[in-house]
Amino acid sequence: MIEYDKDAIVYPYITELLRSGVPERSGFLAELEREAEAEDIPIILPEAARLLSVLCELKRPKHILEIGCAIGYSALLMSEKLADGGSILTLELDEKMAQRARANIEKAGKTDSITVRCCDAVETVPTLTGEYDLIFLDGPKTHYIHMLNDCIRLLSKGGLLIADNVLYKGMTADPEHVVRRKITIVKRLRHFIAAQMQRQELETVLLPLGDGMTVAVKKAD
Repeated sequence: MIEYDKDAIVYPYITELLRSGVPERSGFLAELEREAEAEDIPIILPEAARLLSVLCELKRPKHILEIGCAIGYSALLMSEKLADGGSILTLELDEKMAQRARANIEKAGKTDSITVRCCDAVETVPTLTGEYDLIFLDGPKTHYIHMLNDCIRLLSKGGLLIADNVLYKGMTADPEHVVRRKITIVKRLRHFIAAQMQRQELETVLLPLGDGMTVAVKKAD
């Protein structure tokens, strides 16, 4: 059994190539990357962040729902691609993280477009209304499956549902990598991936990028 093998999803030389092509960040996002690395705060991996940025560039979403905010890095990244007058609602369970995210969003001058709500997403998502052009799942992995139906309900036609960390250090794909205390998470992630693939409303692809991502589009019909 291998615990948290960083090369479990793709070979290290592939990761190196993927990351070598990602333009180096500058400004405030670069500061947040350094902050996350210094404090071991999990943020989206560079190659996955690049995909998220590209998808946002293609979609130019008006309204985004993010589940799992941490220090606000991904929300700020996506805010660069919002349509004019667009908004992001990001949900964060940890109160200290939510406070840090708000402070970072204020420093970046994005308080008009990004709202951080400190709450339990599993309880909050079912109460949300309206439509979102992009939903980014990056919170507790055990709850992805519990929020899938509401994410589909909230997603606009042609909208994108993006979920990060679905391969979970390779554990989702390979039983040899599963750490015993992570079995429940792995089982629920497998269920989430299968459920997405089977939903007729979605067109879904699973990508071995970063820590694994699913990208789904809600069909027009």
